[in-house]
Amino acid sequence: MLRLWFQGRTTEQLCLVRRKGNEEEKEESAPMSPMPRCCTGFDTRRREALSHGRIMASPAGCEHYERSCLLKAPCCGKLYVCRLCHDAKENHEMDRFKVTEVQCSECQTVQQAQQTCQQCHAQFGEYYCDICHLFDKDKKQYHCQPCGICRIGPREEYFHCVKCNLCLTEALRGNHKCVENVSRQNCPVCMEDIHTSRIGAHVLPCGHLLHKTCFRDMIKMGAYRCPLCMHSACEMEEYWDQIDIEISMSPMPHEYSGATVKIICNDCQTHCTVPFHVLGMKCSGCGSYNTAQDGGLIQQQPPPQQQDAENETEAEQQDAENEAETESERTDEPRSPAAD
Repeated sequence: MLRLWFQGRTTEQLCLVRRKGNEEEKEESAPMSPMPRCCTGFDTRRREALSHGRIMASPAGCEHYERSCLLKAPCCGKLYVCRLCHDAKENHEMDRFKVTEVQCSECQTVQQAQQTCQQCHAQFGEYYCDICHLFDKDKKQYHCQPCGICRIGPREEYFHCVKCNLCLTEALRGNHKCVENVSRQNCPVCMEDIHTSRIGAHVLPCGHLLHKTCFRDMIKMGAYRCPLCMHSACEMEEYWDQIDIEISMSPMPHEYSGATVKIICNDCQTHCTVPFHVLGMKCSGCGSYNTAQDGGLIQQQPPPQQQDAENETEAEQQDAENEAETESERTDEPRSPAAD
């Protein structure tokens, strides 16, 4: 095939092909152009800054943390940016507290876990906890000893509730309902851990916790009660007032007038008997419509005089109907033929 190709070409065409091939070979083997002086100066200044630990190395980073080192997993010996990346790819979890070695992302030196590289002096993270072995950008983090993990601060804006066993904002000091070890329970919406989650927790009025994202999704779906105890998950007074207006404009049919029902209030736990209405039964204790029916309808018997009057009215109506039927039958009877 190659011989046939050459036979079909003139000498001039072959020379052009050979010349073009030589030019491409020269271009491929040509040396790289020298780096501009500005870039060289930048690298020199960067190396000097790294040697003094003033800036971080090029961050390896991940979607979870910004850091310039890799953690050496104590369980499998593999290198990962963080424990969350490790747990997502492996069939086991990394114990953050047992991490002893890291690898620098700048010089690839494996060394003891610390904030600055012992070889190139790069800073692995603006914040470092030698208990959790957390490297990250400075977010005013602090390590809470009772919680056992690092929290995003600043520290002076939070306090640790001993009964709840959780760090809460100062605005909730003395202003929340304590539930013992509440953060050790999983989120009742997604069933994921709350205590060590990177997603913030939302404290409900009943004291139970939800992930903030789960709480927002729950409200968007129109669910306004705690999944655990059915207590109202937010302030509902305006909504209760709206139901009051709707009930006043929607009277029940005559056969349900005076009907009552026993209810249990999910907000104040009151047991009471209230008027029945299809739009909701209002708690007589706290005014909430977050109630549950306890039993069937209770039809209220009218007073004796009213009952007698109703019976007489029904009897009169029945007599009138009977007379109307009799008159109708007489009208429908055939007449006798006239005499001739």
